[in-house]
Amino acid sequence: MKPKLVVSKKANRKVVQDSQVTMVELVLPNDTNQLGALLGGKLMHWIDIAAAISAQRHSGKVCVTASVDEINFHHPIRLGEVVTLRASVNRAFHTSMEVGVQVTSENLLTGEKKTSNTAYLTFVALDSNGRPSEVFPIFPETNDEKRRFKEALLRRERRLQNRKPLSPKKGVR
Repeated sequence: MKPKLVVSKKANRKVVQDSQVTMVELVLPNDTNQLGALLGGKLMHWIDIAAAISAQRHSGKVCVTASVDEINFHHPIRLGEVVTLRASVNRAFHTSMEVGVQVTSENLLTGEKKTSNTAYLTFVALDSNGRPSEVFPIFPETNDEKRRFKEALLRRERRLQNRKPLSPKKGVR
């Protein structure tokens, strides 16, 4: 028998704003490569943390990274710049959630701000036994949230299509 998701009247109306996370980091020398730019792996670590907090905020459960659909590097982030990561749940499915993360870099000396990265990650909520657990639906309110909600379904369909095993051609060994 499938367990029922029990929610209070207030909790059953989860909106995107409830899952929003803002995380701020300063790029220090230990975070950079030989060219003085933030290491990609360090940024991916920060993205994963911000996205995980967003997923956990939405679901109220421990969440694990199931996939990273894409991380786009638009501009390098330099030593001494401030990095702001904004994450929120774009869409909730049965036990998984897509979280979008936008990364902005800011040069405090010039005031220049750039959207340097964007990323989409999927998280799965776990119950106390470490098994996938049902999550609340999410209700987008703004036009931008509604667009991201629709696009999340398209990315999920593409992700599921890519999970299908490749079948060998006949006669090829």
